[in-house]
Amino acid sequence: MAFAGKYEMESQDHYEEFLEEIGLLNAKTDHKVVTQVVQDGNHFTWTQTIPNWTWCNNFTAGQQCELATMKGVKFTAPVTMEGGKISIPFPQYSFTAELVEGKLVMICITSGEKGVTFKRISKRI
Repeated sequence: MAFAGKYEMESQDHYEEFLEEIGLLNAKTDHKVVTQVVQDGNHFTWTQTIPNWTWCNNFTAGQQCELATMKGVKFTAPVTMEGGKISIPFPQYSFTAELVEGKLVMICITSGEKGVTFKRISKRI
């Protein structure tokens, strides 16, 4: 499935609860996050931006990859892509992304006491 494109956040659920659970509540913003995905086969450059902040990861589906958390902490994890869904186990949550009816749907689920499920839907721009 072709993820390549630029997407703007349209809606999100449990955003504040998610940020609180991973210790980033001070990073809360009212700006619409823009996600840009560059895809070359199974290799991705995944960038999320708001004014004055950018977070970028390069990875290849089907491989163990070095990634960075939103706090800039580097870690290594397997990146998988099955059925058009990308999955990455981040240290504090599991991340999945897929295209549903042309929209980018990203879900992050924490494994803490609360088990927060954060969902962001972004439209192609």
